[in-house]
Amino acid sequence: MNIAAFIARRIAFNQQKSFSRFVIRLSIAATVISVTVMILTLTFASGFQQVISHKVFSFWGHIRIQSYYAARVSIAEEAPIHRSDSITDLPTINPTIRKVQAFATKNAILKTAETIEGVLFKGVEEDYDFNNLKQFLQQGRWINFNDSSYSNEINLSEYTANQLKLKVNDQVLIYFIQPDAPPRPRKLTVAGIFKTGIEEYDKLIAIGDLKLIQRLNDWAPNQVGGYEIFLHDLDRMYEVNSDIVPYLPIGLQSNTIKDIYPNIFDWLNLQNRTIWIVLAIMIVIATLNLITCLLILVLERIRMIGILKSLGARNSTVQSIFLYHGSIITLFGLVLGNFIGLAVAWLQQKYGFISLPEDAYYIPQVAVDIVWWQIVLVNIGTFIVCFTVLLIPIIIVKKVQPVKAIQFR
Repeated sequence: MNIAAFIARRIAFNQQKSFSRFVIRLSIAATVISVTVMILTLTFASGFQQVISHKVFSFWGHIRIQSYYAARVSIAEEAPIHRSDSITDLPTINPTIRKVQAFATKNAILKTAETIEGVLFKGVEEDYDFNNLKQFLQQGRWINFNDSSYSNEINLSEYTANQLKLKVNDQVLIYFIQPDAPPRPRKLTVAGIFKTGIEEYDKLIAIGDLKLIQRLNDWAPNQVGGYEIFLHDLDRMYEVNSDIVPYLPIGLQSNTIKDIYPNIFDWLNLQNRTIWIVLAIMIVIATLNLITCLLILVLERIRMIGILKSLGARNSTVQSIFLYHGSIITLFGLVLGNFIGLAVAWLQQKYGFISLPEDAYYIPQVAVDIVWWQIVLVNIGTFIVCFTVLLIPIIIVKKVQPVKAIQFR
């Protein structure tokens, strides 16, 4: 029979009302709260970064190819480039590449009888994969294409449609800005309305047919504004961006979307600092509470330590009592903290009861992404820190003298 473990259990599960019992419960509660907050911080932050990144990549791909001049001067409208088999064949060369899509953009003004609104008209082709954007479609459908001419349909953001008081199937007059000529008007029908939640997109982007931009810019059918590359694994974005350079025709340049829109991703990276700050604070709280609890327990059990030593108990045996005791507190806190944290994360994932102001955070509710290796690290890190704290009683127990301890009141 393990005497140290037996005594530790008797102390930990003592039903008598005492100050130490209150302190033990308080320490367990503090550990539970710390572990719960750390788990929720990681799952919420990871979910937030994943959802926002997915929105950005769904709209623009992971890598963009365009003319070297347009990429260098960061203009909205692209200089035309010729279609290239070496680019469209990239998915067969690199299996990480899922799809390559042509696009072009052009500045325009939408006009109704009451108001006007500026947009960046993004032209896409018939083979454009709208599955990437289906989560954003609020009303109607995506534009239809025809073989004989350009599509006379347009997809507007919910913000733009509200500003212009337009609904699905309404017609809108669009004026395309020409560099050295008067604006060229076209009448288009609103096929559908989308909403990304990202202000920079919803206030700016409209989607239409690439053929219309080709006609307005007097481009040949084999000329486009650029290519968007979608990947299977976004973690290999920079690697793929470097690998495709030898396959690009002269005069073209590839950039990752993270490099093109650094403000959004810099903002997301700031969330990592917040995560580390919260984790540090929670670990400090759990550590201080455990230290306080153990010190009180040792002081309250001084007479017990003296009696055990006078009966021949070794220092190691007495020290083991408090090691077992601290371990019980830590394990109870970890188990309950994991249960509560994961339960709240699951409920949020299923029901979304925690909402957010979408205009500030780009999402209407807290997103959840449970990364199990992060959960495991939280548990291991918390246990290691708490176990290190458990070494404090060892130092105190060694210095306790039995005669003085028995007389201690």
